[in-house]
Amino acid sequence: MSDFKNDLRLLDDIDLYVLDMDGTFYLSEDIIPGSLEFLRAVEQCGKRWMFFTNNSSKDKSLYIKKLAKMGCDVTEDMIFTSGDIMIEFLKNERPGKSVFVLGTPPLVESFEKAGIDVRQELNSTADIVVVAFDMTLTYEKLEHACTLIREGAEYLATHPDINCPVSGGFIPDCGAFIAAINLSTGKTPRITGKPYPKTPAMISEVTGVPTERIAFVGDRLYTDVACGVKNGAKGILVLSGETLIGDVPSSDVRPDLIFDRIYDIGCELLKRKKGV
Repeated sequence: MSDFKNDLRLLDDIDLYVLDMDGTFYLSEDIIPGSLEFLRAVEQCGKRWMFFTNNSSKDKSLYIKKLAKMGCDVTEDMIFTSGDIMIEFLKNERPGKSVFVLGTPPLVESFEKAGIDVRQELNSTADIVVVAFDMTLTYEKLEHACTLIREGAEYLATHPDINCPVSGGFIPDCGAFIAAINLSTGKTPRITGKPYPKTPAMISEVTGVPTERIAFVGDRLYTDVACGVKNGAKGILVLSGETLIGDVPSSDVRPDLIFDRIYDIGCELLKRKKGV
């Protein structure tokens, strides 16, 4: 891995592994080999794991079903998305505000279930525009979002990921939509998902694990790893998705540890448990 040297002693300081999903645990519909073995290794070592994905195109129930097909059974308290962070932000800090969501139907439905005043009609007004990973994006929805922002609506986004890794390559993610809207409106959004502080704060609060004992594990330097190293937690990079080892030297985000895939983390944990 270039000249990067892992200090494996850092693994002893981690109680909770917060795993990204796309590019870290699976690619599209295919589990990355060794992912289930990693989960078992974490448990054998008396540590904990959970999922947090910036991918806001699905709600928890859809992710739970997807993971179950891969042999990974999780409950709702073991998985969070950037959509969940945004919902909590809106409920706590923007109560009563109307919202247009540039997002998929499952995400919109999750906002509605949370009691948020969602305004999806393309001729309606809204106090806030939330941009997410909208795999049902149309030009009409994009136009409406830009118009509302130009007219003074607050501009928020769930996460900054530019591409979403899939089997065989990448597809445009929320960050790509943000770039188009920024160019059109001259505005930039407030973002609440990884790597921003609300994510580690919420996870620490929900799990009871101190931030400094948490590791964010993922395939992106600027979101997954940055969420750890910029907020008092650990940031572990895996090379199974978007980031290549050659990207590390030029990045302003330096991972605490680098592995080819999460399976290798599990192997190291078991070795340290055995004193090898």
